[in-house]
Amino acid sequence: MLPPWIALDPILRGWLLEDIGRGDRTTAPLFQSQALAGKAKWVAKESGVIAGQAIAARVFKLLNEKVGFHAKVADGEAVEQGQLTALLEGPLDALLTGERVALNLTMRLSGIATLTHKYVEQIADLQAKLVDTRKTTPGLRALEKYATHVGGAVNHRMGLDDGVMIKDNHIAAAGGIGRAIAGIRAAMPYPLTIEVETESLEQVREALQHQADIIMLDNMSLVIMKQAVALIRGTNDRIKIEASGNITLETIRSVAETGVDYISSSAPVTRSTWLDLSMRLTNTV
Repeated sequence: MLPPWIALDPILRGWLLEDIGRGDRTTAPLFQSQALAGKAKWVAKESGVIAGQAIAARVFKLLNEKVGFHAKVADGEAVEQGQLTALLEGPLDALLTGERVALNLTMRLSGIATLTHKYVEQIADLQAKLVDTRKTTPGLRALEKYATHVGGAVNHRMGLDDGVMIKDNHIAAAGGIGRAIAGIRAAMPYPLTIEVETESLEQVREALQHQADIIMLDNMSLVIMKQAVALIRGTNDRIKIEASGNITLETIRSVAETGVDYISSSAPVTRSTWLDLSMRLTNTV
């Protein structure tokens, strides 16, 4: 879900200030009085999945409480090229000054939701769930993870403080999986779980031996991955299994068919393009 406005408002205000600077040199001279109102519409210029309209509405509200933003499709809903996505009305200066920030955010998040949905569709009939990663744009993590959720993915940890994931560099620095797990388990608060990244069957066995809660199979071939799943299930069927590493639209289904519980991929965020939307004034009132 979206963070509360008390957390998002300072960020949104900062982005508005970045764009407005010392003032809107185009809009301000034209509309010195806030009494002049108008109406506008948002239209999808290509097909995709919409995300972030509540954030767009908030952008306009921060400029002027009188702006009304009426979404015509819900976040997570697919739209076609030319489809109306929202209607707006209110002071013209706020509509024009807030247009770019509001559109940029919605287009970015909608692009992520669109690509996420394509990945999810590939495995919709299988048990595996798509999860996102921490490969997000600095400053946009909460919103980009909201967009992956809208697209149908499950959110992985939001940051380093809400989950333990022992990766290859941790293992190398600690001197092995066993030492890493022991050191972290002695210090971590309840009820955090320990996830371990493994790259071989030998590492999977070590993670099992030291009672990892979640085992990630990273960059394994499908053959080795199937063997790892069978090994883990045969040892402890309560351990969750995650697959990761260069997951694409072409490979995600084959990975899901190995029997893993989760498939993590940064692609919905890092490889997505913006969904093109436009705003058009419809009349002044």
